[in-house]
Amino acid sequence: MSAGYANPEATASGLVLTVHFGLENRSDGAWLAGADLCLGSQLYDPETGVFLSEGEWRDLPGPIEPGARTNTAIAVELPAEEGAYWIYVSPHSASDGWFHSLGWPFLLVEASVHGGEASVQRISVTTAGQLRRRDLPAKLRSLVVQPVSALWGNRRLIASLVRREISARYRGSFGDAAWTILHPLLLMLVHFFVFGIVMEARFGNDPSRAGFVLYFLAGMLPWLPFAEAVGRAPSVIFENRNFVKKLVFPLETLPANLVFTGLVTELFALIVFFILLAATRGAPPVTALWLPALAVPQLLLTLGCCWFLAAVGVYLRDLGQMIGFLLTLGFFLTPICYPESQVPAWALPVLAKSPVFALVKSYRDILLEGRAPAVDTLAALWIGAVVVCVAGHAAFWRLRRSFADVI
Repeated sequence: MSAGYANPEATASGLVLTVHFGLENRSDGAWLAGADLCLGSQLYDPETGVFLSEGEWRDLPGPIEPGARTNTAIAVELPAEEGAYWIYVSPHSASDGWFHSLGWPFLLVEASVHGGEASVQRISVTTAGQLRRRDLPAKLRSLVVQPVSALWGNRRLIASLVRREISARYRGSFGDAAWTILHPLLLMLVHFFVFGIVMEARFGNDPSRAGFVLYFLAGMLPWLPFAEAVGRAPSVIFENRNFVKKLVFPLETLPANLVFTGLVTELFALIVFFILLAATRGAPPVTALWLPALAVPQLLLTLGCCWFLAAVGVYLRDLGQMIGFLLTLGFFLTPICYPESQVPAWALPVLAKSPVFALVKSYRDILLEGRAPAVDTLAALWIGAVVVCVAGHAAFWRLRRSFADVI
């Protein structure tokens, strides 16, 4: 059972498109006018596949016997917002819903709006399966290209936001910008006092206190920027809601600002780490050159998490509290303040699957052990980070259209 569409064409007048076609009954039963069956249209965003609105339903022009055809037309009004739109024209019934969702053929009208005028680029007969297969390569390319273009195209804005964030964070305080270094340093000193002095935790390769400091700092290097950015991500859109409601603003730069601000914090922590390393052990090992190979997937992983959490945080206001708890839990489940050897054997295979766990271990390997990161670990980090980044940006892009309605 299906429907046929003969000689489809569309004309535009202002924002209204009128789609003309011959509707053919390819089913076994007659289609009766005024019965359960009717014609309708749905509007979609071709970039994200998001459903935008539904047009008016209209009754069939008359009864259509099996194998018969009748000419009909349906009018669709497009939004005034400029951009590309897809229109699905399909039969609909109260009992079965939209027939295109059942695999029936439907009319796809690819249109756009510019300067308050609608225009038609293409009209075709297709199915949901054919459409998915046709657009799969383009969508995959778009998923990968969009995050890169969002960051590169707004690089000056992101740099400006990072500078403003760092200068405003401690403006008016006695230490001013020095707190950018002092804050992570004091945080590390507190943990060192609790775990290194009070609890006398030590790492097996170097049982001295200086060794504990180095291993602890090496573990904190990837954790600090990740936790700082992810902890603030759920509320970043709400905190900048004026950008959502009043301005045409690239909202994806707001979570990115948190990530790059966290990287500045890591940069200062790295300076402190290398000073201590030089004072206690001399020059860093050659394997420290592997640091960019770890920093890039760390950046991608944090970006993906922040984009996703920023989007979901608009709808789930308690997400910030939940993430705060999960970050505290993650900190103590990751061997930052204690050696990996103290993790119970039954828990190690599970905890080791965490990307932050892998980053902590790899940082210590290249900065303190003189070992290159394990190939399988590095490959898994890169693949996982790219997937998380692409998926996080796709979720943010898909949900951003309704931010203004929620905030």
